[in-house]
Amino acid sequence: MDRDLPLRSRKLAGEHAPASSGVDTSPFHIPNASQPRPSAIYAKSDRTLKSRGQATFWENLGGGLALGKGETRVLLGLTLLGSVVRFWHLGRPGGVVFDEVHFGGFANKYIQSRFFMDVHPPLAKLLITLMAWLGGFKGGSFDFKEIGREYAPDHVPYIAMRMLPATLGLLLIPLSYLTLRGLQTRPATALLGSLFIMFDNGFITQSRFILLDSPLIFFTALSIFFWVGFSNENEVPRDRTGKVGPFSRRWWVWLVLTGLALGAVVSCKWVGLFTIATVGVLTIVQLWSLLGDLRVPMPLLAKHFAARAVCLIVIPVTFYMAMFAIHFAILNNSGEGDGFMSSEFQHTLAGHGMEDTFADVMVGSHVTLRHLNTQGGYLHSHASVYPGGSKQQQVTLYPHRDDNNIWLILNATKSDTIKNPETHSPPTAIMDRQVIVLNHISTNKKLHSHDVRAPVTEVDYQNEVSAYGFEGFDGDANDHFQVEIDEHTTDTSDGREARKRIQTLRTRFRLRHLLTGCYLFSHKVKLPDWGFEQQEVTCNKNPSKENGLWFIETNTHAALPSTSKKINYRRPGFFKKFAELQAVMWRTNAGLTDRHAYDSRPASWPILKRGINFWVKDHRQIYLIGNPFVWYLSTLSVVAYIAVRGLLILRGQRGYQDFVNSQVVFYDRLCGFLLLGWFLHYFPFFLMQRQLFLHHYFPALYFAVLLSACIFDLGTSMFKPRFRLQIAAVVLTICITNWWYFSPLTYAGVWTRGQCESAKWMKHWDFSCADFHVNKSDYLPKESLPTAAAVAVTATPSVVLDAVEPGQDPFAQDVEDEEAPVSSAVIGAVKQPEELSTIGADPRQAMAKDVGAIPAVAGATTVVVPAPAIVAVEVEDKLAAGRGNIEAEIEAEGDAEAEADDGALEQDDEEGNAAKAANGRLPIAEKAPAKPVLRFEEGEDDA
Repeated sequence: MDRDLPLRSRKLAGEHAPASSGVDTSPFHIPNASQPRPSAIYAKSDRTLKSRGQATFWENLGGGLALGKGETRVLLGLTLLGSVVRFWHLGRPGGVVFDEVHFGGFANKYIQSRFFMDVHPPLAKLLITLMAWLGGFKGGSFDFKEIGREYAPDHVPYIAMRMLPATLGLLLIPLSYLTLRGLQTRPATALLGSLFIMFDNGFITQSRFILLDSPLIFFTALSIFFWVGFSNENEVPRDRTGKVGPFSRRWWVWLVLTGLALGAVVSCKWVGLFTIATVGVLTIVQLWSLLGDLRVPMPLLAKHFAARAVCLIVIPVTFYMAMFAIHFAILNNSGEGDGFMSSEFQHTLAGHGMEDTFADVMVGSHVTLRHLNTQGGYLHSHASVYPGGSKQQQVTLYPHRDDNNIWLILNATKSDTIKNPETHSPPTAIMDRQVIVLNHISTNKKLHSHDVRAPVTEVDYQNEVSAYGFEGFDGDANDHFQVEIDEHTTDTSDGREARKRIQTLRTRFRLRHLLTGCYLFSHKVKLPDWGFEQQEVTCNKNPSKENGLWFIETNTHAALPSTSKKINYRRPGFFKKFAELQAVMWRTNAGLTDRHAYDSRPASWPILKRGINFWVKDHRQIYLIGNPFVWYLSTLSVVAYIAVRGLLILRGQRGYQDFVNSQVVFYDRLCGFLLLGWFLHYFPFFLMQRQLFLHHYFPALYFAVLLSACIFDLGTSMFKPRFRLQIAAVVLTICITNWWYFSPLTYAGVWTRGQCESAKWMKHWDFSCADFHVNKSDYLPKESLPTAAAVAVTATPSVVLDAVEPGQDPFAQDVEDEEAPVSSAVIGAVKQPEELSTIGADPRQAMAKDVGAIPAVAGATTVVVPAPAIVAVEVEDKLAAGRGNIEAEIEAEGDAEAEADDGALEQDDEEGNAAKAANGRLPIAEKAPAKPVLRFEEGEDDA
């Protein structure tokens, strides 16, 4: 039996500590230097500790990767086989799939340098953009906004863009093998685990499209691989030359690579923070163990701590910020994401700057007011009125610059000595607590509020804000607002004057309505279509401080000399822009609470309760669903380890010495490490209220799959190698069979409706079986219409156009696509489907009426017309005899055929299956087609 144990466990057999020694049974415990270290996480193969002549590549690499001679060929074979599985029909489908709408669109904006806002960090999107640029994509010609839109007409290099996630998905396979070997499992176990990764339909599907999940999972796996290598290297005693062991060159390389990989994973998605948490917990365990080793001096302990702090904190943070530096450098033009950012941020973008403006705001100034908190835009009014309430002119927030944003500031009390405040010199400054009137320049109406409920937020404490006035009316007290400067948010870097009087861009103030005591207010509530979906403005009696603050962005006054002090936005530096964008990303991500047709909750993920419909078209479908065998086996492995670990704890409490066995310790620490990774990548989603999908489980699934391989390693440790391989072959056969069975949903392959229905093992699997053909023969290529020359030579050839989708024009699509020469007389005689499908009309009468207009044609023609009841009209050589004979024959033949069709149509299934002719044949000696078809039989040339 000892020969079948992992190498490290065999070495440690009989070297365990006695029960009374207080051995820590925690799966994350790191023994001190005087104790044996059986942990698979930190174990180091003896083969790397001994010199066997010339060292192999893997031994020079370190990290516990002492692979055998044949394992390099195994890795190569895995890569070649995986490339087939991952790259098979990568260009299918040839249109936009699922979230390619977003991430393809972001690549488009990167290439155009147009700023956008996304809740995910930029690394994965930058890599996709790089592939698009290398593929020759210029940007702007394709917007990715419609799922199913074809790439080919616009020459989008979508295959090159999909190649990036597919390649990273491929590299995940050998990476999983190396990780399991670094954990000191057997080669057969590592091979089985990597094949589980290879043949999981979920991992395949998410790596075949322009999505972020494949880079995320790859860098998650890469981080764990580097950490395992570092931990193995950390447990090697340092030699005198310093080539191996702590603080050796190899030790530093593995540690730095771990930090870079952690920076990469968190730069793809914030879910990468869970990977950082996993490595962080294990780092704390390592340092805690060193702290408890009294033989480790404090300076050396401090050195260990500093090295990990720099490599596992400073390097990931620096890498993360560097990705945003690249992000800002590329997106230097104004774009669709401007509205999410502050005004200062926006004015760093080309096309969004403004000229210097006067600093002091005066009575008679023309100003634009901006809301501080929501970034909703400018105080705005236009000629449209509210449909309810006072029915006065609307006042809104509008995010773009416009002449309707300009207001004239007037003093609430008129002075006889000031005829025209706009030209009076010297003008008077607007002071704190001054009462003002805002007059809308474009419509000559004043900002106004009264005791009328707001148009959308109909609560007692929010009043309507409107623009009111007419020619000759000087206004009333409802137009009066008092300025209240907010000292805490006002920018005083240019002096404290901004707290005493209104200064452009620097002073933050509130406007209190004198009569009602409410404050001018706005929040993230959109008006309906009648308000052009602009942001609502109200007068709130109890506003939040942030949503009641305003500032003036532009300020002009005719009486101010050109030498007066001017001001502009301060351009924020990188760190301020970085911090602002992180805050916006966090708020936006937390706000994604709307339900989606295919969202799901975390409790349903391990049991694969439902998937995600990515794409449906042309009787094919892409549906994200995992390999049921791999998923259920991984979930069962998690449950099994938790149950066994609990049992061992109970047995230990009763005095059993299970952890004296080195094999138990080995597998406990191995499985405990992987369970920790699974838990930290899975449990946090239970705390989130945002929109979640099945693909959020993939990082946790990676750990669960590796755990299932380790459970296999434990379960077969008692068996002979040959029997173990036989068991692995059976398990792998089941895995590959499941992969093949569900592959039509992965690769948009051919599947029949019956096969689809039989594959619904769970009632919640909601892939659409009605979208598949009934028979595989329906997927055969379309037949082409014969050329005019062929028609002239052949006596009476029969030409059939393939079935078309319901609701489509069967004539225009098929005939145009095939570009077959068809008699204009025949085509002119056939009405469009909508004309023939009039409710209550008899299609046979309609056809007979139209056929009467057909001129004499040599030969015979049969036309099967799509209509509520399929009508076959056979026109024979009697066409030349006269229109009346034709109509009579059509009437007789049509009645007989209608009866046959009625019998056939009764057998149609409820999902809209094609009509099946079970009772006799149509006049063309053929069963009724699956869908309406157009058939011609032509004899001699009818030119």
